[in-house]
Amino acid sequence: MSKLTITKKQENETLNVTVAGRVDTGTAPNLNSEVEKSIGGVKKIVLNFEKVEYISSSGLRVLLSLHKTIIANGGELIIRKPIDTVIEVFDVTGFTDILNIEK
Repeated sequence: MSKLTITKKQENETLNVTVAGRVDTGTAPNLNSEVEKSIGGVKKIVLNFEKVEYISSSGLRVLLSLHKTIIANGGELIIRKPIDTVIEVFDVTGFTDILNIEK
């Protein structure tokens, strides 16, 4: 069973989410629901991916969905400090052209 820990902290209109572990088929829905339930009144979502060791297509779908939701509300989604293997997945899938990734 995959493990994922999610820590959230809201500061004004910014939701800071620290994610650690694997974002895959088993854990991606949890990430989505945790962020979605805190999205009200938020203009910026910062996902700290420093401790994410793996992301699957399910995780990518969640990021795309969150990105579309926050953009539609005039906000932005930032993926902060992803490790090299996660950056490779973003590169191969074209997500580096879609998402705001801070290395």
